[in-house]
Amino acid sequence: MISVLRRISASASTSRFLKLMDSSMPPPPPLQRLAALAQQLRLYKPPPPDSEDAEEQRIEEAAGKVVSQVGFPESATPIARDPERFTPKRAAVLICLFEGDDGELRVILTKRSSGLPTHSGEVSLPGGKAEEGDKDDGDTATREAKEEIGLDPSLVNVVTVLEPFLSKHLLRVMPVIGILTDKKAFKPIPNPGEVEVVFDAPLEMFIKDENRRDEEREWLGNKYLIHLFDYKVENKKFLIWGLTAGILIRAASVVYQRPPAFLEQNPKFKVPRMVNEDTVMP
Repeated sequence: MISVLRRISASASTSRFLKLMDSSMPPPPPLQRLAALAQQLRLYKPPPPDSEDAEEQRIEEAAGKVVSQVGFPESATPIARDPERFTPKRAAVLICLFEGDDGELRVILTKRSSGLPTHSGEVSLPGGKAEEGDKDDGDTATREAKEEIGLDPSLVNVVTVLEPFLSKHLLRVMPVIGILTDKKAFKPIPNPGEVEVVFDAPLEMFIKDENRRDEEREWLGNKYLIHLFDYKVENKKFLIWGLTAGILIRAASVVYQRPPAFLEQNPKFKVPRMVNEDTVMP
């Protein structure tokens, strides 16, 4: 009975938010739209694996294998839970949403410093590895956002955490959705050692088939797609792809309650029995 009431409540909240975002209707106050979104997202529950996935997971665990995906939801992939064989390090990224001048939801992004040893010059969400003092994933994400771009955690209303993603370095990444109600209160202060540029993009673009392309990859006979989004703002061009694109596709799908207008084609990878910190997915 409780689960039924939760589904009814979640459905009502989703309907209310989508109506408020309907461009054909007179726009309500921004705070009302953001409050409806926050209520919708607080009720979000990651989808459980279906029976086929659960059976495949049982088989893979019995075989002593690790199965992973690069930049895709971990729940879609069976992962061995033997801590002696595979204990992924935990990280969190902040999907910080706010309303733009035209009323559309936008997400804060960064271009990483060109001097970084890994992923230099790439677009990413603020975030990083969990530290001992972090209370939860929201704490990790907001702490890292403050360190990287000067975003005061008190300005961010953390509303939900999406299902984990697995990076190619086998890092378990928790996407934390937070809402920035007062965008004018945020004055970006990029940490020059980590961030080169702070910018924002419309969230909905990540479920549209515009300014998007894909590349087909294959590993051990499994074909999959890498999605790349081209975005231009103030005469600057940005390429958003890989793990960041995968997380934003999922976030936009959850917020707007509809699947992307393109084929995702999530891969499944089987990793050798021995997995350590030097293991890297293709």
